[in-house]
Amino acid sequence: MNARKFIAVNSREAFKLVRIELGDDAVILSNRKVADGVEIVAMCSSELSRLSETRMNETKVSAPAAAPAAAPTLNKQALNQANALGAKVLDTNIKREAAVATREDAPAAPSAEQAGMLSEIKTMHNMLKEQMACMAWGDMQQRDPKRSTLMRDMINVGFSPVLSKQLLDKMPANGDISWVHNILKHNIRIASPQEDIVARGGVYALVGPTGVGKTTTTAKLAARAVVRYGADKVALITTDSYRIGAHEQLKIYGKILGVTVHAVRDTEDLKMTLSGLKHKHLVLIDTMGVSQRDCRVAEQAEMFDAACVKRLLLLNATSAGGTLDDVVNMYRGTGLIGCIPTKLDEAVTLGTVLDVVIRHKLTMHYITSGQRVPEDMHEVNLEYLLHRTFKVSAKPTAFAVQELEFPAFMAGAGAAPMSRAEYAS
Repeated sequence: MNARKFIAVNSREAFKLVRIELGDDAVILSNRKVADGVEIVAMCSSELSRLSETRMNETKVSAPAAAPAAAPTLNKQALNQANALGAKVLDTNIKREAAVATREDAPAAPSAEQAGMLSEIKTMHNMLKEQMACMAWGDMQQRDPKRSTLMRDMINVGFSPVLSKQLLDKMPANGDISWVHNILKHNIRIASPQEDIVARGGVYALVGPTGVGKTTTTAKLAARAVVRYGADKVALITTDSYRIGAHEQLKIYGKILGVTVHAVRDTEDLKMTLSGLKHKHLVLIDTMGVSQRDCRVAEQAEMFDAACVKRLLLLNATSAGGTLDDVVNMYRGTGLIGCIPTKLDEAVTLGTVLDVVIRHKLTMHYITSGQRVPEDMHEVNLEYLLHRTFKVSAKPTAFAVQELEFPAFMAGAGAAPMSRAEYAS
């Protein structure tokens, strides 16, 4: 694509350069302020038309007979609108710059006509970006079908387009699914034996939104500690005074395990209770379940920080990626030492929760997969997790991205901001 960049002291001069070099029907791709003034990226409409025609011819040759013809039609519509807008943009902006240059008291706010024009230009600009991205992804499928297939597989098992692209961009020419497994294992953090909270001991609070399994997981961790160190070395605390029967449920677990259970209401109560449990090897705190956006989440974090309590975040493996991102963002803080993915037995695939663990650089301490105490808590086995993640389901799902839909899907996904996190290769 032969796009040209023009830089001038102001928009008026930049648009003049565009008109001189590319003509009145130039297509404006971007317009932004830079250190030297104004930068405009534009291209000749005939060049964009040839690019679209070439892509449409490739599509006719390579696509199955049943493939829809919506994309070429959309390209033609986009180009026609771009050609018309190109001339309108040049004229409108030159007139606007001339008016501002001759009138120092010109209003800063654009008129209704200009605002409508700007909105139309932005819409056209986004449409062109999406069309060009769609062409690029279609070309990638033809040039590098193995990489394209692996990316589609990663997305279909729950990994985000952002992480999938960043990892596969580093894949060597001879890479395959084994390389993907290795790079994922290299980027998933697992607690070392020295970091194991049961062996290390201390005071830990299990936090997370409603229904993630905090009470059951608290009991599972306590059971592991009781087997290893004895019931007299373990204590349980609950801060959940909101749910009906929450304290009673933990007391039942405590009675079965033979450990003491305490209820606290506020920071001072927590500090006083912990001072009386200094002789215990492990103290686990079960917390109330509220939405991650509830103001009590911040209050809870402040209480634990004041009492020097470390936190473990429970992540529901059945939740959507956006929800898990929100949960991590709301619960993160200096006192958060890692996470425990829960409900793995209910999740169809584990790609989403692993994606969140990698992107947020969380340390996994355990995984849980059921209600049984303590059987359904396990140490992290990456081979098992990745096998479960990429295991092909016998039944196709309506949420899977198909091959013909992939360029359009990735063109839309490419509009999302890329994470700045770095991943090891």
